[in-house]
Amino acid sequence: MTVTPLGIPRRLLEFTIDGEEARVPEGSTILDACRAAGKDIPTLCQGDTLTPKNACRVCVVEVEGSRTLVPACSRRAEPGMEVRTDTERARHSRKIVLELLASSVDLSTTPQVAEWLKEYEAKPDRFGPEAARLNEQPKIDNDLYVRDYDKCILCYKCVDACGDQWQNTFAISVAGRGFDARIAVEHDAPLTDSACVYCGNCIEVCPTGALSFKSEFDMRAAGTWDESAQSETTTVCAYCGVGCNLTLHVQDNEIVKVTSPHDNPVTHGNLCIKGRFGYQHVQNRG
Repeated sequence: MTVTPLGIPRRLLEFTIDGEEARVPEGSTILDACRAAGKDIPTLCQGDTLTPKNACRVCVVEVEGSRTLVPACSRRAEPGMEVRTDTERARHSRKIVLELLASSVDLSTTPQVAEWLKEYEAKPDRFGPEAARLNEQPKIDNDLYVRDYDKCILCYKCVDACGDQWQNTFAISVAGRGFDARIAVEHDAPLTDSACVYCGNCIEVCPTGALSFKSEFDMRAAGTWDESAQSETTTVCAYCGVGCNLTLHVQDNEIVKVTSPHDNPVTHGNLCIKGRFGYQHVQNRG
């Protein structure tokens, strides 16, 4: 018999979202409630396996009685709260944030951003070509993954995944201050000289493609990357007895990258180097 732990039952909180009644379990965020109600709230830095960092500010909403807009990803729902998600103030704030991000960072591989720019009528070009923050070449110093910091929005998700929230390797941190702030390894050294264990969990949580599989990077550069032609198959890693789930992304009968289901109770989206990158033997047809 399989025993499924249900945990302590949580009471339901009642409040309103855009004038409609909402009920969510205690401890839920406003973003959780909005998604449960079918409302599309844009967000980039929020991750379902990480503690909210409030970095991107794209998910802001209005809450009655609050002087400022609040981040929906971290603000907990409260009884009697009145939330408005689509006011002129909230939309204007999201528009400005999207314009600032898209003018300074390459968001070409960020899912949904093109749709959000259109929805909020954002015009990042108005800041001019000199708004670009880094304008540096991708760092290709190993055969597993690429760091393209021109696409980095400093959401800190990779830092958290590498640090005390998951991997506890602490190979990634923020270097510099102000406009010079950037994601880097110790002393901004090559990745091969750092404490990185190549688990790839930073790639799993990166929302913009600043961190990507070397295979994906090469295929995008060659113009052959086509997500619409890819299939996904979830299986169990065969390297050890932990039971990690892998999702194999296959294009043209070749595995092009590996992810892991975030709702899996064993891994929560995390893998080791073998699970994430050790798939070549599956397609070695020599």
